Amino acid sequence: MPLKPFFRRSRLVGLALLAAATLALQVGCTTLDESQRGWIFQPGDRTWGGGLAAAQGMDDVWIDFQSRIDESRGAAVRLHGLWLPQADPNAPVLLYLHGARYDVRGSAPRMRRMHELGFSVLGVDYRGFGRSTAGLPSEAMAAEDARAAWDWLAGQHRDKRRFIFGHSLGGAIAVQLASEVGDERGLIVEGSFTSIPDVVGSFRWGWLPVSPLITQRFDAAARVAQVGSPLLVVHGSRDNLIPYRLGQGLYERAREPKRFVLVEGGSHHNTNAVGQAQYRQALADLFGLEPS
Repeated sequence: MPLKPFFRRSRLVGLALLAAATLALQVGCTTLDESQRGWIFQPGDRTWGGGLAAAQGMDDVWIDFQSRIDESRGAAVRLHGLWLPQADPNAPVLLYLHGARYDVRGSAPRMRRMHELGFSVLGVDYRGFGRSTAGLPSEAMAAEDARAAWDWLAGQHRDKRRFIFGHSLGGAIAVQLASEVGDERGLIVEGSFTSIPDVVGSFRWGWLPVSPLITQRFDAAARVAQVGSPLLVVHGSRDNLIPYRLGQGLYERAREPKRFVLVEGGSHHNTNAVGQAQYRQALADLFGLEPS
């Protein structure tokens, strides 16, 4: 779901960042870091009506592990996910990584569309979202959560072709995951970006020198060349939240084989629906996948 309100193109967001910069100079970087984590993730247990309806009938999944990152080392973590299997036991498996604001149910319509394209789909909530372990998420936490979900899939479906999908903020998380594992068969990102500083720079007040103060950088551009599997980058031509040139920039930094699909008329929210036919063709051409 969208990176709103952090990525809203408004004067209020610019003022908020300037205020945070001033605050950082006064009380230190910890406050700024926590503020950014809240603005970027907007974590919660809420969703929208369409998401609630689409999530009906999906199976609950629970993933338990112990955190290894410094700020929560040794802490018990429980992630909640939604699982939508295929009847075909040989169907490929997709890990779906959502963006900000809504919990995993908010992405259920997009998960169902990927299911229609032939995947069994696992969508997972990071810490701080939905029914997963409470807390303020961070870039490091989300990356660890995505890896735990991937390891769970590997344990449950080791012999299946497994793919990683990320929407919006989840695209940057997906790129990091794919750059660190070697058993994915492909990576798909939709409506995503090169880095948070680049997104901030795309705003009309982007000339302001706030980039050095951004702690949650999600630098997908620096990681995407380390991805060893085919990459599909999809973006809507009318994405007013994240300009499609940022998705294209991510694509340009990746290794072959890769494909960039621009969905004419697609917004940040509906590109997956508007571009379903283009998705189907790209999956066949790049990954050799055909819906069952």
